[in-house]
Amino acid sequence: MAQKSIYGLVGYPLGHSLSPLMHNAAFKALKLDARYDLFSLKEEELDAFFQDLKEEESPIFGLNVTVPYKEKVLKYLDSQAPFAQKVGAVNTIVISEKRKLIGHNTDGPGFLTHLTELGVNPQNKNIFILGAGGAARAVISVLCLIPERPKSIKIYDVDQSKAKQLIADLSQRMDSSLIKIVDGIFDSDMCMTDFLINATPIGLKDSDPVLIDEKFFNKNMFVYDLIYNPFETKLLKQAKEKGAKASNGLGMLYYQGVLAFQHWAGVDLEENIKNQMRQALEGGLKK
Repeated sequence: MAQKSIYGLVGYPLGHSLSPLMHNAAFKALKLDARYDLFSLKEEELDAFFQDLKEEESPIFGLNVTVPYKEKVLKYLDSQAPFAQKVGAVNTIVISEKRKLIGHNTDGPGFLTHLTELGVNPQNKNIFILGAGGAARAVISVLCLIPERPKSIKIYDVDQSKAKQLIADLSQRMDSSLIKIVDGIFDSDMCMTDFLINATPIGLKDSDPVLIDEKFFNKNMFVYDLIYNPFETKLLKQAKEKGAKASNGLGMLYYQGVLAFQHWAGVDLEENIKNQMRQALEGGLKK
């Protein structure tokens, strides 16, 4: 009997991931003998795991990568797609029949596709991004690389050295002249903001504070929180109460997942399969 093909998510800690719901729904709809698992790996376990992937008998043919390994897995790859090279991080790995590992980044395109669905155009907007981690890296990269570039991107991270390192790295890969690192959330920066993006984990817990004073939210602002569980963070709730348009990151998770699946399959998915993936995601989330 042929061995079941395995796909999965590499990260640590993984907690409760919704990715298996989405991808296993697609496998079921397509009647494929495959499953999507979670690989919660400590850093010292990565070498052995990726070495095993190279073996011919390995049943694993595709992976997603999440925190804290989106940059750390680069050394294991045989090649990277052009956008992944620009970003300097991957969240999707395709494993060929010859056991070659090809890295992709679907986070940036997934974010952009969700903005299109929401009717939000970043062109000529003043954008303020909270956080300078892997998720922020993909979002900033795609905003810098699209023709409809924002007017400005300001970044704040509590760890200033992290933000500086990120921008120094991206500046070697793309035109980052519109990016400025700020060392605090100042009145002048917030008052000029058209589009606020939370790319930090602050908001995951009920006890987390809201990073932005409610007085800065207004009806002309769009607020996007990459967090999707809880469905509505305190940041989003406060923004909506002040009349701002707002969205969580569930759509980004969905669209990056569809793109990842298409990279693994080598074909575009039909709309009915995509719909089943989205329904599985939304069904697994407590609103």
